[in-house]
Amino acid sequence: MDILGRRELLSWQFDLTWALFEYHLDRLEPEDFLWEPVARSWTLHPDGAGGWTPDWADTEPDPVPVPTAGWVSWHLGWWLSVATDHLLDRSPRERGDIRWPGVGEPAVSWLRGLREEWAAAVDRLVDADLDRTATLPLPNNPQYTVAHLLTWVNAELMKNVAEIGQLHLLRAVSQVD
Repeated sequence: MDILGRRELLSWQFDLTWALFEYHLDRLEPEDFLWEPVARSWTLHPDGAGGWTPDWADTEPDPVPVPTAGWVSWHLGWWLSVATDHLLDRSPRERGDIRWPGVGEPAVSWLRGLREEWAAAVDRLVDADLDRTATLPLPNNPQYTVAHLLTWVNAELMKNVAEIGQLHLLRAVSQVD
């Protein structure tokens, strides 16, 4: 049996999680994106200039509002864009610079493009690169490595995939009742 290198194992985990995401991406309806499951939700709002503005608070409210699938997709696009910037040693974009393209296929295509960009950046790494200090400031430890960054991306992706999947399923069931 071949033993995968660390980079290949982290890539495999990312690809596995993304494959699970594809189940939902293929089934999302435009109405899924802005469906608010409860009154206290975070979503995206038209900005009047053809774009979208996400709900946001610099200090997280308590309780945290339930995000819409659209908000989660914007959030996923934001952190994956910035993580890719750091991995490629580019100047990281600010949160306000990340533009959500809108409901339905535009959002799905955008996310798939970000996935391709991330995967290509990871494919250029060798295992030794994983020991470099990461430039993305992860919480609680300024000494995190690129391996930590890849692991964090995989964990954050799993969380966001589960959130979007659950919101999709809840909306589908709510339409039947």
